Amino acid sequence: MVVQGNLTIDTVPAIFETGLQQLASEDLCVDFSQVESVDSAAVSMLLGWARAAQRVKQGLRVKGLPEDLLNLARLYGVAELLPQQAS
Repeated sequence: MVVQGNLTIDTVPAIFETGLQQLASEDLCVDFSQVESVDSAAVSMLLGWARAAQRVKQGLRVKGLPEDLLNLARLYGVAELLPQQAS
């Protein structure tokens, strides 16, 4: 799954739901390299996917996480809870 554009409170709900639907039946691999901007909703989305993946025993892999997203996660003290980035 490739995420593009802005990850904000306005766009995250639909993207989050798409990810949850995929996690219901298979591992989720998300490429964030085309994301232009983020807000705290993006951090919440990642944490929500991580919880859902754990609950349904599926894998969650991410790559290309924007530095802004990582900075927000550090600011909120949750960076260590984010999924590890794939190489």
